[in-house]
Amino acid sequence: MAAFAPPTDGVADVYPRNAIARLAVAAALACGALTLAQPASAAGPFERGPNPTDSLLEASRGPFSTSNQSVSSLVTGFGGGRVYYPNDTSQGTFGAIAISPGYTASWSSLSWLGPRIASHGFVVIGIETNSRYDQPASRGRQLLAALDWLVEDSPTAVRSRIDPSRLAMAGHSMGGGGSLEAADDRPSLQAAVPLAPWNLTKNWSGVRVPTMIIGGENDSVASVTTHSQPFYESIPASSEKAYLELNGASHFFPQTTNTTMAKSMVAWLKRFVDDDLRYDPFLCPAPRGTAIEEYRDTCPHS
Repeated sequence: MAAFAPPTDGVADVYPRNAIARLAVAAALACGALTLAQPASAAGPFERGPNPTDSLLEASRGPFSTSNQSVSSLVTGFGGGRVYYPNDTSQGTFGAIAISPGYTASWSSLSWLGPRIASHGFVVIGIETNSRYDQPASRGRQLLAALDWLVEDSPTAVRSRIDPSRLAMAGHSMGGGGSLEAADDRPSLQAAVPLAPWNLTKNWSGVRVPTMIIGGENDSVASVTTHSQPFYESIPASSEKAYLELNGASHFFPQTTNTTMAKSMVAWLKRFVDDDLRYDPFLCPAPRGTAIEEYRDTCPHS
């Protein structure tokens, strides 16, 4: 793929568990009359945290306190970064998400996302890329390398918290384009969330990973009409997918706290990384509000 440097506008650009979860829900409903006096139990094996509410998902932090530590640039396959994780070890292991910044940007441009997502029960690694100028395909490989590092080589305090079968990724701009590359390359991933994604490749018909694409209505770098929307439409209807377009948002909406983006992103990750059916109502039917210009999806989720 030919290298391309988009304008920066003076800103750095930054085994089938669904079936298990549904059976568990059905069983809980079937015997509910007999267990009213018993403590509430998890409807699925990967539920983490309390029942979700709008206020919980819109808060700056979720129910888990978190810690974080830096990742050395001497690691193999990506440029280091920072990892965030829940302090709680009583509820079992967590899914893990790798996130890439965009062209010319560092992780600091997206760093608000690290503790926010981790506080909902995920291990999150925000990566630095090998070069600020890496193209989407390279960023996709680096995201996969970061997930491999988390699972295989990260410190015990991090690695022991991760379920290696529940992995996902996200990224902004070329990092978002990289998350599509990674989803195409590794279909075993549980979720992908490209944010204002940029990529010269427009056809992602090979993607089978549940993917939520979030675009900005007024993006002048990766216009939704030539990037986010055709990316979404090219993913097969048989795949779980959603397209959220933020009203009036520019290319740089992920670089500052964005409640609508974070709420939908966390709900998508909880639903597909944790198979947590409690988050379906926040995705299906389609969310509405003044901050949302458009929403497309494949509801109902199977």
